[in-house]
Amino acid sequence: MKKVSSLFTGMFFTLVSFAQGPDEDQLGAWYMYFYNSPFKESNWGIQGDFQYRDWRGLGDREQLLLRSGLTFRPNDGNVMFTLGYANISTGQFGTEIDNPVLENRMYQEALFSNTILKRVLLTHRFRYEQRWVEGQDFRTRFRYNIFANVPFEGTTLDKGTPYFAFYNELFINGEREIGNDRTVQFFDRNRTYLGLGYAVSDKIRFQLGWMKQTTVNWEKGQLQFSMHHTF
Repeated sequence: MKKVSSLFTGMFFTLVSFAQGPDEDQLGAWYMYFYNSPFKESNWGIQGDFQYRDWRGLGDREQLLLRSGLTFRPNDGNVMFTLGYANISTGQFGTEIDNPVLENRMYQEALFSNTILKRVLLTHRFRYEQRWVEGQDFRTRFRYNIFANVPFEGTTLDKGTPYFAFYNELFINGEREIGNDRTVQFFDRNRTYLGLGYAVSDKIRFQLGWMKQTTVNWEKGQLQFSMHHTF
């Protein structure tokens, strides 16, 4: 009886440790589509992204994210504001147990761009999120992302232009209490990305790169495949 009890105890702790965090040595992958469409002869438009994220490349869902928002560009202003909504389902690491956690999210963001050294195209994004995560109290989060695109030739990302891409995004939690005596730290995560891009046309670009995500409990590398579409 003791042997059976020990066996089940060992199996339990193995499953718990397996579900606690991903394999940091295993390369995952994100597949992403970004879109942006201004309404003709208007300051308004829509933008968003659809992402499938996998812990190991394919076959072990990390996250499915669907996000869209209404945009507004003031006259003579180098800024775009967005009010949006996202639906996210997050799976556990491992193919045996998934039990996805569902999240609904509202967000507001401001996006503006500038150029330095004539060829370094910078974009700054400030985002504030209100999060309703399954099994948790209401939460908020602050995010800042700086993007840098550097064309190999010229100063713009016109059709036929290859370019170098970089970004770094910092996430800060707005609250620490998330319910049932559970807490999180103010630092949520950081993502650093390096990649190469190519402008197929003036409206469509593709990128391939590598991103390192660092959280309080783990850090992991991810390949990123993305399409950026303006229409």
